[in-house]
Amino acid sequence: MANFSPETSPFKSFWWGGYECTDQLNAFGNRVDFLPLTGHLQLIDEDYAAQKPFNIGTVREGIRWAMIEKTPYHYDFSTVQLMLDAGQRHGVQQIWDLCHFGYPDDLTPLHPMFARRFAALCRAFVDFYRSQRPDDVLIVTPINEVSFISWLGGDANGTAPYCHGQGWRVKYGLMRAYIEGSYALREADPSIRLLTTEPLISISPPPNAWPQHRREAREAHHNQFQATDILCGRLCPELGGSPELLDIVGFNYYYDNQWQLHPYQKLGWNDTVMDPRWVPLHKLLRKAYQRYGRPFAITETSHPGVDRPLWWRMIADECAQVLRKGLPLQGVCIYPLIDRPDWDHTDQWHQSGLWDADLSQPGPARVLHQPSAEALLQAQAVVSAAKAPRRRLLLPQLPELL
Repeated sequence: MANFSPETSPFKSFWWGGYECTDQLNAFGNRVDFLPLTGHLQLIDEDYAAQKPFNIGTVREGIRWAMIEKTPYHYDFSTVQLMLDAGQRHGVQQIWDLCHFGYPDDLTPLHPMFARRFAALCRAFVDFYRSQRPDDVLIVTPINEVSFISWLGGDANGTAPYCHGQGWRVKYGLMRAYIEGSYALREADPSIRLLTTEPLISISPPPNAWPQHRREAREAHHNQFQATDILCGRLCPELGGSPELLDIVGFNYYYDNQWQLHPYQKLGWNDTVMDPRWVPLHKLLRKAYQRYGRPFAITETSHPGVDRPLWWRMIADECAQVLRKGLPLQGVCIYPLIDRPDWDHTDQWHQSGLWDADLSQPGPARVLHQPSAEALLQAQAVVSAAKAPRRRLLLPQLPELL
């Protein structure tokens, strides 16, 4: 595994922009393709220029596997080429998702050839990328949010393979591919950096819960780590996971990532009187860091609607606490940077980006959400002021399974 220290980071900026790149089949069986739908593919130069005043030099992008591999083992990277060229023109560092919820039409994670096809894609991508950028630091997320997409496709019937009660099988198939793909990436380029992007959640039992409900809540909370535990070989060692595959650990954190089980009820993050079960983000991050002992990043975060500025103030305060503790937090990704529609109802837009979409103008046109912009700049100042202690940071070894 690549060496790291808390004082160094492979990322060009601490604040990143995330451009929604899903190419999945939605709940109605329709293929969505968000890069052109949000206008980012057409307006990438405009988008990259607009992010500069907000100190965003690093972005998360996706290659869109379903669009790249229309025929098995034949790849069309022409769109990726356009995006790479735009990144070079604007001096933007691009982190690449190879699978962001979408698979080619003939594949699902339950297909016996899924892992082999994904590993072949990984090799082809590295060959293509290095032919264009032989010396850059290449940072890749093999498969985005295994925990979420295995639930959506395996238990909630929301995407391929459209199952109920098969979430573990889907997760197992995705992680087989993730591990085989990671080894393929490292064989093609030993210097490659691997970034995981899994949800960071907190699940609580109801007040005055029965013992069974407390056990079920603990188990559900613990299961959020299954994918990463498989990757580093703690769980399902037959898949070949290893600590060397756990490089930079990414956590996706949204306003609805904490909830009560039995019955389901979201815990409010900004209530006048806070629920005592609510866990501040800095504590969740510290516990996760103690579990894995790797540098980490918040790889997705945002909030819809009018509360966006409040969310950025909260994120800044929480990140500042993490940094003051000397923990190796290496970035925060504003995801999405440009507004996006709903996967299943694409006429409904979330209003969760730094820029909203003006659907009356071709593109669609970008409209800066001024309160969010002001709050983000203030948040950046808060984080910049948070100084890590000068003492030497002792990085933990990979601990035993907690």
